[in-house]
Amino acid sequence: MTTSAEGVSDAIRHTVLRDLAWLLATPDLVTLGAYPGRPTGLTLGLTDNHHAWLTALLPCVEALNGKRATTRMGHYHERLWQLLLDNAPNTRLLANNLRITQRRTTLGELDMLYRTRTNPAPVHLEVAIKFYLGLPDGPGEANSQSRWIGPGGLDSLALKCSHLLHHQLPLSRTATAQANIAHWLAPRDVGEAAALSDHLTQQVAMPGVLFYPWQANLPPPAGATAEHRRGWWCHQYDWPSVAERYSTALKVAWLAKPHWLAPPSLDAFGNANERMEAVMAQVNRYGPQQVMLYDPKGGENCWEENYWEKSCQENSGQERPLTRLMVVPNDWPRQVPLPPKRRG
Repeated sequence: MTTSAEGVSDAIRHTVLRDLAWLLATPDLVTLGAYPGRPTGLTLGLTDNHHAWLTALLPCVEALNGKRATTRMGHYHERLWQLLLDNAPNTRLLANNLRITQRRTTLGELDMLYRTRTNPAPVHLEVAIKFYLGLPDGPGEANSQSRWIGPGGLDSLALKCSHLLHHQLPLSRTATAQANIAHWLAPRDVGEAAALSDHLTQQVAMPGVLFYPWQANLPPPAGATAEHRRGWWCHQYDWPSVAERYSTALKVAWLAKPHWLAPPSLDAFGNANERMEAVMAQVNRYGPQQVMLYDPKGGENCWEENYWEKSCQENSGQERPLTRLMVVPNDWPRQVPLPPKRRG
């Protein structure tokens, strides 16, 4: 029987293909008002069983692990979306990283511009992959987006959502941007350029993981989707207490950037004590590190409180009992970003 983890089948072996499968199966972290979320499988023209389609992409993904490889999460995530939109049965990528300039001044960039086979109207897609850790004590109310910060302490969910809503998305509605968009339309659509720009659709894809504090009951941030991916975070000194919640058969896999997306295959897991010694050295040198915990016992020692119980319930059936954990230095966070400025 083939098992899976977070929607990624064990039958998919290539790392980039696994990340693509995870991207297709992972919901957005938040909803942004009237803006629709990620392109759906129906939009892409993909069925639930897209293993064969992913396998056929293998020649296209080698560049992501070759000379063009990058450890920057944002760049890697953008390239995955470019691959999807340019190769999916029902979509065509028109442009990516479309710079909008006015009188030699750069106003910003549009991440992606695509269209579907059945509709020539362009779609402006902004993408971001985010891994935020929730602070039990911090700015705002308990459900404030400002309490969810990046591992480096420079970014927050509140700042990202504010930037999307007040800069990145409105940019494509400007006359300067629409003139650029019309330039990328197919020749047969040039005569309809003005009308197509008027019918521009805007979307946001923001998959990722929200890491909840392991010893505190923190509610999800405002705007979070009900089905968002969850993980947990702990300080280095907490690890022995975390490990006690699992059986002695516990295994660990360290996730190296940019492959923080899909859970690794089972052969990447090793003895927890040995692996965590190496992980702690990485934490000391580079800061927060993400690991996957796999208990072959099936999570029998899961907690009956806070969010750990929910983790066990979600990892049932043919889903391997995996837990995402972010291990941070003992003095983390060293800084917390200020909330976004109020707008009148």
